[in-house]
Amino acid sequence: MKTIKFLMIIGLISIGLFSFKKLTQEEWKVPAKYEKMTNPEEASKANIAIGKSLYTKHCKSCHGSKGYGDGTKADNLEGDLGDFSSKKFQSQSDGALFYKSYIGRKDMPNYEKKMSEEDMWITVHFMRTLAE
Repeated sequence: MKTIKFLMIIGLISIGLFSFKKLTQEEWKVPAKYEKMTNPEEASKANIAIGKSLYTKHCKSCHGSKGYGDGTKADNLEGDLGDFSSKKFQSQSDGALFYKSYIGRKDMPNYEKKMSEEDMWITVHFMRTLAE
């Protein structure tokens, strides 16, 4: 019985430490050059439809269809995947979203060889449609 209690305590501590690690993600600093960038692509219906298609192909598996960070691969990744519908996410500049999505870091892959800059800017337009 002591062994079972001991293992339960260890399990609870492990879960607590794992949860704490997920909550303490380092700040993602965006270079000033990107912060100031504006989206050069038009936010037309056609571009947003293309952006949705690109998002579905490249982003949905981790970030989910509505951008809640609940995609099929999300549980296998470190850190917070963000909630694209949140005010915090949507308050970021287009340049910041472009940088984070295109350049990436850690579990967020780099897309410079997977898609064009134009396609990424169009995807940013689609991400804007995921607002609350």
